[in-house]
Amino acid sequence: MTSRRFFLKSSALAAFGAGAAPAWLARALYAKDAPNPRKKVLVAIFQRGAVDGLNMVVPFGDANYYRLRPTIAIPQPDGSPDSAVDLDGFFGLHPSLAPLKPLFDAGRLAIVDAAGSPDPTRSHFDAQDYMESGTPGRKATADGWMNRALPPIAGPKSPVRAVSLEPSLPRSLRGRNDAVAISSLGEFQVRDSRGAATFESMYQSAGDAALAGTARETFEAVRLIQSIQKQPYTPGARYPNGRFGQSLQQIARLIKAKVGLEVAFADMGGWDTHVNEVGQQPSQGQLANLLREFAQGLAAFHEDLGDRIEDVVLVTMSEFGRTAKENGTRGTDHGHANVMFALGGPVKGGKVYGDWPGLATERLYESRDLDLTTDFRDVLGEVVTRHLGNPNLAAVFPGYASPKFRNLLA
Repeated sequence: MTSRRFFLKSSALAAFGAGAAPAWLARALYAKDAPNPRKKVLVAIFQRGAVDGLNMVVPFGDANYYRLRPTIAIPQPDGSPDSAVDLDGFFGLHPSLAPLKPLFDAGRLAIVDAAGSPDPTRSHFDAQDYMESGTPGRKATADGWMNRALPPIAGPKSPVRAVSLEPSLPRSLRGRNDAVAISSLGEFQVRDSRGAATFESMYQSAGDAALAGTARETFEAVRLIQSIQKQPYTPGARYPNGRFGQSLQQIARLIKAKVGLEVAFADMGGWDTHVNEVGQQPSQGQLANLLREFAQGLAAFHEDLGDRIEDVVLVTMSEFGRTAKENGTRGTDHGHANVMFALGGPVKGGKVYGDWPGLATERLYESRDLDLTTDFRDVLGEVVTRHLGNPNLAAVFPGYASPKFRNLLA
């Protein structure tokens, strides 16, 4: 029976367009007669490839930074377009992150430096797996931390309480709680309306109640999604071009629709900057371009949500940082500690949190990397507990016995 129902859904949706959207998705998105109450929302952004946190949030007050990076360091703040954007007299933002400075000043953006996974691996695959599972060093974990973070609900659950703006479900959202991957909310289109009507009629008249029910749900979904496409939608901010901006826009749309979304995931790749990380000027090159898109996306997301940002906390993470010292090809290699951002209404921003270990040789991890002083689970655990309202942190991050919150949230 399972395979027959799967065949029906796959075949029916193929008749209409790419993707897979069961009826509950369309009903949940636009059930105008039964709006859901506002929910607390956690949005997780993964910077895949290991972003260079030392050039992302520049420790210009540490002279060793310039000693270790003679050609790729971001200049100290001087007001020029190529210099760091001063935050607190010691740390500054990469110039491409300038759109985030107003959010920092307004107390909506907090930064946690020297943060990340305590596991020493420098393998992208393993480090991402450990961070998304929430269990560093443990390969046997079957589910993801975001799935486990969903608080228990006694009554009916929204079928879109956990959403990934990805082609497939990421490691973070896999588990016993229902979660869905949606590449785009508007990707469906009728290819052959007459053939589709015949296909629907055939299955609705089937004697098998299960198949008939599945057909009803499937075609109802298609009709509802078609009606959605006819409704004009204009975001409340200008997002950058590209998949990252589109993902944030669609998450904002789901939040504003009040459909019961609680956790959402999106990622952005390309951060593995071994060669030519910086161009002729610090504001140029591959890292600068990526950070510009990243900053514009986060700033647009904040603006687009309006007052709904009061219900939202967005956190960013990357599998590990990069070497403190530049390599011979004007890049950086796989490192250890990194930087995390927290953005949203409940965030006590305007501050760089964490204990700065310094970049002197004797203070580096294995004499080469920024040392870790904040476990990424401290940051995520605080958001799960104080924002989502799930107090069972031992279940969300099994094996993590002594959380050390940084008091990022009001």
